[in-house]
Amino acid sequence: MSDSLNAPEAPRSRSTESGEAAAHVPGVSVRHTRAKGEPRFPDGPSADPAGSHFERRIRSFQPRRSRVTAGQADALQRLWPTWGLDIDGQHTLDLGELFGNDNPVVLEIGFGMGEATAQMAAADPGTNILAVDVHTPGQGNLLNLAEQQKLSNIRVGNGDAIILLREMLTRDSLDGLRVYFPDPWPKKRHHKRRLIQPEFLDLAATRLRPGALVHCATDWEPYAEQMLDVLTAHPDFENTQADGGFASRPDFRPLTRFEGQGLDKGHVVNDLLFRRVQHGDRPDRPDQSPTGA
Repeated sequence: MSDSLNAPEAPRSRSTESGEAAAHVPGVSVRHTRAKGEPRFPDGPSADPAGSHFERRIRSFQPRRSRVTAGQADALQRLWPTWGLDIDGQHTLDLGELFGNDNPVVLEIGFGMGEATAQMAAADPGTNILAVDVHTPGQGNLLNLAEQQKLSNIRVGNGDAIILLREMLTRDSLDGLRVYFPDPWPKKRHHKRRLIQPEFLDLAATRLRPGALVHCATDWEPYAEQMLDVLTAHPDFENTQADGGFASRPDFRPLTRFEGQGLDKGHVVNDLLFRRVQHGDRPDRPDQSPTGA
């Protein structure tokens, strides 16, 4: 989901041009000249949390370095140490410790500007949401929303969700997976970058408890068909729809501005609702748990 909230740049003042610090104007994009090697947000998300610790591979996402408003920057600086998580792949997460309770945890991959995530968190305070994205303005916006609405059941992850799943989460630690409007990579030569692939589902299945709900949504019909085919063929998941097809948008998934704009243009939005089933140990697939559990 990508609901852009970029604000116009503030006019330059003489004090800024002469090197003096200018005061932030609320709602105006941050334009800060950093020294080489200086982090963008010293107390906020890292630019590349996993660094070069893991093998290079084809990624399903494209990092976007959009303008960050003063409010988003402030949220990143103040709230990241408490509600943020850099996905470095260097340690195993204790989700109970991360959220401060033992409530079920749903992983959301790609949350755009975070409005829908905040709405779902507010509607279901008994479920924790670990929301992962690489879009810095969206991270700041979701932190702002969480603070304003007092949503203690949100944590914001920065980095590669594959590394999070493979290196930092344990077997059966998740109660749900949400992938809403991922990049469709429409060109045929880029289809290998699409997130919903058999290999991704192999990994996700090891982290999802039996009965966990996998919920995907897309407004790109060819990708929706691929998702349906891949999920249907995977032995660890079953379609919740008796006819084996797409689902209606459930009440708990809000209609986003991005989605509304697509519907206005005649796009067809398809939801997919699959459940993790219990198959026992599968000798053809090695355990990918960082703890070997």
